[in-house]
Amino acid sequence: MDPSGKPGGRNSLLLSSPQTFTAWCNSHLRKAGTQIENIEEDFRDGLKLMLLLEVISGERLAKPERGKMRVHKISNVNKALNFIASKGVKLVSIGAEEIVDGNAKMTLGMIWTIILRFAIQDISVEETSAKEGLLLWCQRKTAPYKNVNIQNFHISWKDGLGFCALIHRHRPELIDYAKLRKDDPMTNLNTAFDVAEKYLDIPKMLDAEDIVGTARPDEKAIMTYVSSFYHAFSGAQKTSLAP
Repeated sequence: MDPSGKPGGRNSLLLSSPQTFTAWCNSHLRKAGTQIENIEEDFRDGLKLMLLLEVISGERLAKPERGKMRVHKISNVNKALNFIASKGVKLVSIGAEEIVDGNAKMTLGMIWTIILRFAIQDISVEETSAKEGLLLWCQRKTAPYKNVNIQNFHISWKDGLGFCALIHRHRPELIDYAKLRKDDPMTNLNTAFDVAEKYLDIPKMLDAEDIVGTARPDEKAIMTYVSSFYHAFSGAQKTSLAP
């Protein structure tokens, strides 16, 4: 099994919008006063990769190499990969050399592995966890809403009502849900993305046109974005499933 969670699924990471993963990384890196611009290039020396892992884990990694030579960069990336592995994650076919060389597929695969481990794996709702737990949380929170039926992390979100319902359920003053229409997905999606960024400190990770314009939105991108809502609303508190 590879970082996508499915045999052979890592190739599909090339279809994942780098925008989503970049925004997710920056939502954490900004806490350390920095950011990345190009996800394929900016982790190549391992420094921001190590910093990202420190921010999201709350732990200190081994001291990074500050040299500019390839050997120093490989050393830093290996320290990051070893830290990920120490958290019980199996890194399949992801090597430091590929990250240092700017291999897009490997870099996206590595970031997806980090997202799964640190943003999704520890989600627990009732007797379910990780991806299934996040899906159940979405279903519970959106159950009272007309025209919302969350069954997956792709087509169930295309009309934008699922995102709006999650926001309205927790912050009803932010969205006039009654005025939303299922046949106006662009407005729904952009409303949710704009409100989340302005009032919930959740950066825009998806593009409304991409979601509307594709038959099956990218599952990894949707999961990454939705997990940010879970953490924003649940925080350190035990998830409430009260109706």
